Amino acid sequence: MDPDAIFHDSFYKFVDVADIDATAATLRDLTSALTGSLLVASEGINGTLAGSAAALDAFRAALASDPRLEGRFTGIAFKRSPCVTPPFQRMKVHGRREILPLGVEGVNAVGHIGHQVTPQQWRDLLDDPNVVVIDNRNHFEFRLGRFRNAIDPGVRNFRDFPAYMEAQLPTWKEEGKRVAMYCTGGIRCEKTSAWLEERGVPVLQLEGGILNFFADMPDAERDWEGECFVFDNRIALDTHLRETGTTAEQVYAEDPDEAWRLRRARQLASAGQSDALAGPTGTAAKLAT
Repeated sequence: MDPDAIFHDSFYKFVDVADIDATAATLRDLTSALTGSLLVASEGINGTLAGSAAALDAFRAALASDPRLEGRFTGIAFKRSPCVTPPFQRMKVHGRREILPLGVEGVNAVGHIGHQVTPQQWRDLLDDPNVVVIDNRNHFEFRLGRFRNAIDPGVRNFRDFPAYMEAQLPTWKEEGKRVAMYCTGGIRCEKTSAWLEERGVPVLQLEGGILNFFADMPDAERDWEGECFVFDNRIALDTHLRETGTTAEQVYAEDPDEAWRLRRARQLASAGQSDALAGPTGTAAKLAT
């Protein structure tokens, strides 16, 4: 393996974090050889990192073993992909109120174990007439690429998703439909399913999200149409996790409602910042993993 090759790791974990500032300080120490973004909140961590395979492996090991973290970040499923374009240019670790705001107060995803569906099981669900497959991402992401037979909620921000679901659930319940949903890496589905299951609505969610499906299914193009948007400088990936060459202008320019994202991307890019794409809750640090 080329020691200079760059890779991208994305990950999250919903877990109780008592001291956000101390945890963030430790994570800054552990990510000194990397670039990317890490969010820390009382509900857990959400990260996207880039660096050499050796540096990323060292971080994974330290995240699980560093005594300052008290073992709370073990058992994390990382998603790795190779990079041609450096995804980030610097490292940022921030404390936040939530690692992913749903726009609904009191949602607790810590300890929540949703009904995870493997990639092969997901393929079968796509043809099930009794299942509604919901894309739990923003409209511009759906427009760029989607699973076949998926429904676009048409939301512009993740915080708008609960209103869409509340409007549709009575109809699906009356029709006897089961709900399945997917997102880029799983975190949006994890937070949403915790909220829905508190309301008595079971949810099938794609294990590890789109990126895991691509990694596990060599013929993923059978089920995926288009490209997968990612919230970093690579912009979009194909079903083999390769960069496509799509630009931010191509992603956003056709939609006037997303003009602010394009302006934000250009401003950050011109400033030399790595988070050149506004994520689902405002910055690339709040990734849709």
